[in-house]
Amino acid sequence: MDEPCSRDALRGCLADLARLNRWFRGYRPVLAWLNSIVFARAGRPIHILDVGCGYGDGLRRVEQWATELGVPVVLTGLDLNPDAIAIAQEATPPASGIRWVASDVFAYSPKEPLDVVVSSLFTHHLSEADIVRFIGWMENQAALGWFINDLSRAAVPYYFLQLFTRMAGMHPFVQNDASVSIARAFIPEDWQRICTLAGLRAGDVAIQPFVPARLCVARRKR
Repeated sequence: MDEPCSRDALRGCLADLARLNRWFRGYRPVLAWLNSIVFARAGRPIHILDVGCGYGDGLRRVEQWATELGVPVVLTGLDLNPDAIAIAQEATPPASGIRWVASDVFAYSPKEPLDVVVSSLFTHHLSEADIVRFIGWMENQAALGWFINDLSRAAVPYYFLQLFTRMAGMHPFVQNDASVSIARAFIPEDWQRICTLAGLRAGDVAIQPFVPARLCVARRKR
């Protein structure tokens, strides 16, 4: 799915990835972290940026969470691919307040200060050097903290996803890329090394596993 393709093909792929997120509780790590951080903030709405937002399902779930809890938020979804942003807009109800932006994150200058930056299933698409750069960017931009929600590299989810995506008749891109993504994902030692290269100390971040097959990095500044 990192290769050029038609918008229709990308739409089908992203929609099936959203199904996997729903079925396997892929939103839970971000929502759990947001629950731990947002109530420490008083005053103006919390500006949350989702980098590599894709289909936008994760940010729509955050908007639902904020509405249910009465948390005032400003939500921005950012993706390098203009087709992904167009697809996210199509899939978002007209009443939503989410703003969608097509841009390279390293070229993006937010119009309003950012409180929180999140990303889901994004960093395993980057080189290690760009992950270090991305962490540095988030450190400079996010006043309250940031959260990386990504995959854990392990044999069981690798083979399970190969089988499951085929049995479920998912989009061919998903059938290929689900296990490839696990193979490109991380173990805790990877994140410890990467965070050190980004200038963070061991106590600055929490490296957290979530079942099934997620390994996340949480950074809380306040």
